[in-house]
Amino acid sequence: MNTSYGRFAIFIDGSNLYHTLRDLGIHLDYKRLLEFFKRRGYLLRAFYYTALLDSSTPDWLIRLTDWLSYNGYTVITKRARVFRRRSVDVEGQVHMVDEVKGNVDIELAIDMLTLAPYYDTAILFSGDGDFVRLVEAVQRMGVRVVVVSSEKTAESTVSDDLRRQADEFIDLADIADEVRMVDRPNHQS
Repeated sequence: MNTSYGRFAIFIDGSNLYHTLRDLGIHLDYKRLLEFFKRRGYLLRAFYYTALLDSSTPDWLIRLTDWLSYNGYTVITKRARVFRRRSVDVEGQVHMVDEVKGNVDIELAIDMLTLAPYYDTAILFSGDGDFVRLVEAVQRMGVRVVVVSSEKTAESTVSDDLRRQADEFIDLADIADEVRMVDRPNHQS
């Protein structure tokens, strides 16, 4: 077994990964994803973070989080909330709009930081530039950080600052054949 990652943990920003996969046209096989990374080291834990809206969480997300929780992932969910706020349109008309708020970045950051003494490599599935300081902090603790996202989407879903800060960057498009669902080809060939 190649142990280039040593002991490692996976941290998946579910919303960010969803948008990247959708833009790439990849149907991810989460079991194959774990197998892909387990060939590079010893997996301590794989986390999947997502917000759920009580009344309108899509069925596919409920099925996914349920499946993940039974198949090697620790699923961290947060209840999303709907807020009403005033909005002024370009013509000066005031309207009330619903805004959904459900960010799990803090939960991911806390887990990555508190577990850092126990792993050698953190694999972060996100392109969110808000994680740059988190990556820096974990690196100062001696952890190698691998960022997994894509530059090959219509609008790059990875922050340049995050990609530069990472010790390694893996483009999902480059590993698609190894982690996609076998019965579902990529939409982009």
